Amino acid sequence: MTATTTAHSRPTAVTHEVTNQAPPLTGHDAAADPVLLEGVNREGASWHLDDLHRFGRYVGSAEAQTWADQANRHEPELRTHDRYGHRVDEVEFHPAYHALMDASVSAGLAGAAWADERSGAHVARAAGFMLATTLEAGHLCPVSMTYAVVPALRHSPELAKVYEPLLTSRVYEPGLRTPADKPGLLAGMGMTEKQGGSDVRANTTTATERSDGTWRLRGHKWFTSAPMNDLFLVLAQAPGGLSCFLVPRVLPDGRRNTFRVQRLKDKLGNRSNASSEPEFDDTVAWLVGTEGKGVRTIIEMVTMTRLDCVLGSAAGTRAALAQAAHHARHRSAFGAKLIDQPLMRNVLADLALESEAATTLALRLAGAADRAQRGDAGERAFLRLATAVGKYWVCKRQPAAVAEALECLGGNGYDEASGMPRLYREAPLNSIWEGSGNVSALDMLRALTREPDSLEAFRAEIEAATGADPRFDAAWGELKGELVLTEDAPLRARRVAERAALVLQASLLVRHAPPAVADAFCASRLAGDRGLAFGTLPSGTDFAGVLERLPA
Repeated sequence: MTATTTAHSRPTAVTHEVTNQAPPLTGHDAAADPVLLEGVNREGASWHLDDLHRFGRYVGSAEAQTWADQANRHEPELRTHDRYGHRVDEVEFHPAYHALMDASVSAGLAGAAWADERSGAHVARAAGFMLATTLEAGHLCPVSMTYAVVPALRHSPELAKVYEPLLTSRVYEPGLRTPADKPGLLAGMGMTEKQGGSDVRANTTTATERSDGTWRLRGHKWFTSAPMNDLFLVLAQAPGGLSCFLVPRVLPDGRRNTFRVQRLKDKLGNRSNASSEPEFDDTVAWLVGTEGKGVRTIIEMVTMTRLDCVLGSAAGTRAALAQAAHHARHRSAFGAKLIDQPLMRNVLADLALESEAATTLALRLAGAADRAQRGDAGERAFLRLATAVGKYWVCKRQPAAVAEALECLGGNGYDEASGMPRLYREAPLNSIWEGSGNVSALDMLRALTREPDSLEAFRAEIEAATGADPRFDAAWGELKGELVLTEDAPLRARRVAERAALVLQASLLVRHAPPAVADAFCASRLAGDRGLAFGTLPSGTDFAGVLERLPA
């Protein structure tokens, strides 16, 4: 190739020709993923597949990916006062954020599953939530809380009657207006305070009852996401103890409630989402549930958001793996495509095992949640323990998996334009949100101590796979001893939660995944035949069989 010249220009530099680079991963169906599709079918939502593929094509589109980038580059801005000095406490967002919200709410990812009587409705919603997470995670915080608020609000049927039809709507309408006048509502949650954090019983926000049946709140919350939402469940100290309250941003008569947004948090990731510190001062609220039983009431919401943490981390791991696999399919080095190089195959296969185990467990939890809502006591008991275990492990593994996937792209992965830094900054969030690692591990101990039915349901799930793999059987035998709680149980809680998660994942893969996947998982995660980093699977691994499961 020769350089060309004109009378008024310099030669075109041949060094600017671009070769050996992967094309953008756009224009595809993000739902074309065997692990996701098999899980949706297995957990009872096969009727949703056409809609799921339709949503998958949206997620894979260049337009949607541009919105995701813009929503994070143009972060929300707090406007405390209008031009005249009136307090307004509004958060302004880029149009791309609203486009993402509209698509996700319209797809039923907020509260719509609670109004859908079809079996598998919560599984269908979970699958869509995972796809949306692979696109952009920040906008899903208000979506997740809106989904989670419904079962908690049902502790006060009179409030649920008013607000549930609007919380289960598929209409996204931003802006603060009288709730009953909007076609759809979004909900949030205010639990933690600066002096207590996860110890919500240390909250100092107070609640005083009025003669008209309402309450007045006074206090300052430390971390309340999505302050532009319409409704919030808030914990406050009433005379009868810590209680749960409904706080609307706009009162039924159209007046603004006192909800002073003091600042937005400057976070590591999740930049498209506004997280705030609101202050309550004679703020009007309604009691939800029984006075003094606030934690018991709001835990219904927390349980569902913890499920979304597992779904989100599994999806974030899958998104990073998809980018790494796409790069490896197109990039060449040392005379061959990266995906054909032995050591890269080991890395990708190891990441694929991690991702498939996380996705399979996440969808199993979604299936349990769906059946529990329909009255299955066994599934409810299983969900209680398995959610704590899954929240601990799947969320804990996401940062390491995303970091390894980013490294597969080399310097390209460290560049913001690749999207990998956004995935990396997002990766630690779910392990912190709704209870960090210690909280989740200790929650597992509480379930084992206070709810013996949950251990029996967990045992039944695991033992459905016994006899199929000796490594699995040996690991389960060891775990049974670990689950016998002794005085040092709090000290061992993380170790037990990790082992319980791995054995549960192995049980699912032994029963439902191809033999190559189940064998490699048991060899590397249970028998310990691997190193400490990804890409250290033993030489006898069926790499081809595992890599067949990579996202397209």
